[in-house]
Amino acid sequence: MTPGDSDSYSASPRGAAPLAAVLLAAGHSTRMGSDKALLTVGGQPLWQRQRDVLAAAGASEIYLSVRSEQTWAREAPGFTASVHDAFSRGGPLVGITAGIERCTTPWLAVLAIDLPQMNAGWFATLGAHCGPGVGAVGRRGDFFEPLAAIYPREILPLAWDALVRGEYSLQTLLARAVSAGLMRVHPISDDEVPQFENWNER
Repeated sequence: MTPGDSDSYSASPRGAAPLAAVLLAAGHSTRMGSDKALLTVGGQPLWQRQRDVLAAAGASEIYLSVRSEQTWAREAPGFTASVHDAFSRGGPLVGITAGIERCTTPWLAVLAIDLPQMNAGWFATLGAHCGPGVGAVGRRGDFFEPLAAIYPREILPLAWDALVRGEYSLQTLLARAVSAGLMRVHPISDDEVPQFENWNER
């Protein structure tokens, strides 16, 4: 499957229930110098490309995590709703937590706006590792890839606790979740590494 391919994958964890998703686009894009969501890939804005990946992955609800001043998001079609960061310094953890709180499904797929090579097949791979109350995340060595992962609703207490404590590291959260049996780990193969190309600078 090539990046952006819209072929549908059955990514619902073990076929048990529909999958929801959140697209994380609330970053300030400081190093990029402009909003990454509006960069074009294959002739379409990145936010649209990522939305389509999540739809192809089987998401029945797609939320858009943005800042209130990102005016383009007000007219972006295809999203169930927008969620706004309640903590200005919380980073992706805030958007993930808000997505889990809003979704009506047992699992939430998370995708960052700046992973332009990610495809729906990755979420199908993770979905095969999921089970009741358990999500899945990829890992390279000791590093988790938290911004293209599937989170279970049961991770909410750990996320709330981290926010209250001001501990915004997703690496720390995922290590705790894995230890608690809430997340399973998929070792990222050499063939899967290119999907995690990150756009930070022009």
